[in-house]
Amino acid sequence: MRGIWIGRMFAILLILSATGFGAATVGVLAQEPASKKTLLQEVRHQILLLPYYSVFDNISFSVKHDVVTLQGQVVRPTLKSDAQAAVSSIESVASVVNNIEVLPVSPMDDQLRRSVYRALYQDPVLMKYAYSSVAAIHIIVNNGSVTLEGVVNGQSDSNLANLRASAVPNVFSVKNNLTVASSNK
Repeated sequence: MRGIWIGRMFAILLILSATGFGAATVGVLAQEPASKKTLLQEVRHQILLLPYYSVFDNISFSVKHDVVTLQGQVVRPTLKSDAQAAVSSIESVASVVNNIEVLPVSPMDDQLRRSVYRALYQDPVLMKYAYSSVAAIHIIVNNGSVTLEGVVNGQSDSNLANLRASAVPNVFSVKNNLTVASSNK
């Protein structure tokens, strides 16, 4: 029975790291009491189940007692309200503070999102990060500025993603917020 439980926890941690939820969050998860771990896992699960959550959105959260604070950036305004509704539906959540920023509508930013996506995920080294329901490297574009969010396996992958995004024409700046999984052990 214990072997099954350990296998399930390993699978959950593997899925979380592959979907862009940082290894730092997973490390915090291991240090929390069981009830808070369950709440963190349920909030994360509800966010990942959002139908329009994509590589171009970044939703993070924090939990203090029974209050969940949502942060990040989304392309669609409905995703902001859907995230709040999904997290509010969790039984042990008393309230949700929704600090998610809705990115401005911009055809130029939409074009940059597609170009940066191709630049990252057509690279043979970075291609492995696209093989999940939500890619591990999130691409946030706001008025021509690109922010990379998520978790990668090594510093070389982080540097390569930064280099590929910086090489895309019409990108004003690139902020690399990628977390290296091996540095959080």
